[in-house]
Formats: sequence, C-alpha cells, structure tokens
Amino acid sequence: MNLDTKNPSPGVRLVSVPDEREGQRIDNFLTGQLKGVPKSLIYRILRTGQVRINGKRAKPDARVAGGDEVRIPPVRVAQAGEDKVAPPALVKRVVQAIIFEDRDFLVIDKPSGIASHGGSGVAFGAIELLRAARPDETLELAHRLDRDTSGLLVLARRRAALTALQELIRDGHITKQYLALLHGRPKRAKFDVNVPLRKFDLQGGERMVRVSDDGKPALTAFKVIGNYADASLAEVTLYTGRTHQIRVHGQHAGHPLAGDEKYGLREFNKAMRGFGLHRLFLHAARFEFELNGKTYSFSAPLAPDLAEVLDRLPTGKTAR
Repeated sequence: MNLDTKNPSPGVRLVSVPDEREGQRIDNFLTGQLKGVPKSLIYRILRTGQVRINGKRAKPDARVAGGDEVRIPPVRVAQAGEDKVAPPALVKRVVQAIIFEDRDFLVIDKPSGIASHGGSGVAFGAIELLRAARPDETLELAHRLDRDTSGLLVLARRRAALTALQELIRDGHITKQYLALLHGRPKRAKFDVNVPLRKFDLQGGERMVRVSDDGKPALTAFKVIGNYADASLAEVTLYTGRTHQIRVHGQHAGHPLAGDEKYGLREFNKAMRGFGLHRLFLHAARFEFELNGKTYSFSAPLAPDLAEVLDRLPTGKTAR
C-alpha cells in the first residue's frame, strides 16, 4: 500500500534488528528506520497491520529482539527541508521543565497539555521537542504520561540506560507515585484495586481501556491524604503500568478522577470546573529506582493549576 500516491515510495523492506536494539518498542524502532515520517503515520501502519515482526502483525507496544525480521511497508520518507519545525515556544517550555540530567538520564516536570510523543493529531510531544532542542543527542522515552497528566517524565540518554530502566519497570522494581483527586469519600483511607485491564480501539481510532477478565494484570494502591467537598486527594502508587490504569481503576472503585472526560462523571467534572479545574487532576509526583548501585529519586510538586484548585475547594477532615 502506497500511503502517498503523488510521490514514489520504496517497496516493502525487511530489516534485521541489530543486537543493540534488543528490547526496543517497535514504534521507536520504526521512528529510527523512517526518518522524517510523522509518528501519527507510524501508528497508522501499525494499527492497520502493515508492520510485521517475524511474519506476525506487530502491536504498537511490541518489543523487538536482536535478529528479528521486521517488515516495513512502503512509506514516503520526508525529503530534505520538508520536516516540520518544532515551535520555539514549546521547545523553550520543555527545556525549562528539565529538573535533572546526567550521562544516562534526563528528567522533566512535564506540563499538562504536552504529550509524551507525537501522533494521533499531535505533531510534537515532549520527546520531539527535546530532540529539537538537542539535535546531537540520543534521547528516548523510558515511559509515558497521558497528555493531560503533569509531572515526572524520564528519558534515557544512552541505549544501555534505556534498556536497563525499562527492565526495572517491567519487573516492578521502581516506585511511581501520583497525586489524584477522586470523586467522593472512599470508605477506607487505604485500598488496592487489583483487576485486569484491556485496551479497545473504538470506531474513529479512539482508545478505551476497560476492566476485563482477559486483560493484562494491573494493581494500583490508593491512599487518601486529604478530604474536600465531595472529593478526596489520594496518593496513588502504580505496581504495573497499563494504559489509563489509575483512571480506570479509580472508576472501577467508584471514585473516578476529577476532570476525566473519558472515564469520569459529568456532573462531578462540571462542579470541579466551578473551582477552576479545566483538565484531568492527575500528577506524576515521584519516580524512584536503583541502577548500577546508584539510587535515583525524583519528585515534582503538585502543578500550580491543580494546587490552586485545592486552595479553592472547601476542606474536610484530613485523613490519617
């Protein structure tokens, strides 16, 4: 399938994965192979089954191994001078959000409204903006945050650091904590939600996640740390990293997140807008791990817009 009939495209390519790309996500591998191709187009060819790993259809979150054979369909690669230029104001914004860097990692306190990566109508995410700011560096996302979610986003500056951290993430050897405003008052100050989740692609390309017996295991721990009018502030610890996990587990527990237009309550969201909440109340506050004998511990204070919402909310008794 030629995705651009006005310009000739190369034919189907079969690419052998180098050993140093072991464990890399297929979407990131394709980004390296298809220089200048928008991330949205890369996800399109993945969703439509045109990319195959060893003859099998590849999902966007599939990981390649050294020696794998990847089928890449005909895709027009942008010619010199055709690449879109990242908006300078956005580049400056993410650069100013950097809170840590060493030879292995770079960490930003991602503002809400900036996606982790481009695609699905988003031309530039945090990774593309940082690459624009540092064109001579190798930067890869170690994990992802939803576009509306603010807080800690970790990027790797070396391939070895990326694979090592992603292995820790897969094995559950990291600490990831969020702050979330939940609807209502949970009966217990501490509670876990341990139900599997499954992704569904709806008509039009929208992605939904639902509790499903045939989904992937998912465990989330909630700890209420403050009570407000018809709402509770919770510290949320992730033990797995499924798409929309906190949002769907909160909904499943009967306490959906404030400002969640996909899984939340319309009337609750409307009431929260009256207190100045105009986006999802979810903030990645803490990220910790140990690697090669070194302890990494990052924290990001609650985003100012969310802190202002809490200041406006009538308070209740603080949970112990």
